[in-house]
Amino acid sequence: MLKWRLMQVAMPMRIKSERRLHRVSQSGVSLIELIVFIVIVSIALLALTAVFQQATKSNADPLIRVRTLEAAQSLLDDIIALKYDGATPSGGVPACGATGSGISCNNTPDSDLNDVDDYSGYSDTPYPSYTRQVTITANSNRKLIQVKVTNPLGESITLAAERANF
Repeated sequence: MLKWRLMQVAMPMRIKSERRLHRVSQSGVSLIELIVFIVIVSIALLALTAVFQQATKSNADPLIRVRTLEAAQSLLDDIIALKYDGATPSGGVPACGATGSGISCNNTPDSDLNDVDDYSGYSDTPYPSYTRQVTITANSNRKLIQVKVTNPLGESITLAAERANF
């Protein structure tokens, strides 16, 4: 019976000590682990913030470039749609300077902006802080039309096209 009594006394002590060990191994996160986690997350957030800041700085640049290109293209399209020369009749036939037409091309700009030559030296401001300049160079029966647009960033885009006399 003494043996039985000793076993009853020893067994609850072993169970209590096993429970205590079990609680210690599953006690949670230590303070050092928590601090290391916070430091790592802070570094990652700083890196993300730097990336977002750079993205927001250069976010408007593509919009400005597209607007610059649109300003150049629209004016170039308007000029190409006009008559080759002030002496060219409506419809373009016969072309000025053509053999047997009796019409000579004068290639001189005037203020009515109704033919390609009239835009030689033309400049305007399509949007605030944007400037457009047109250069026209006549060569034989072709005119080189160049439209240069400068945007607020100081970048310039030049579009060019040739208009033939036919």
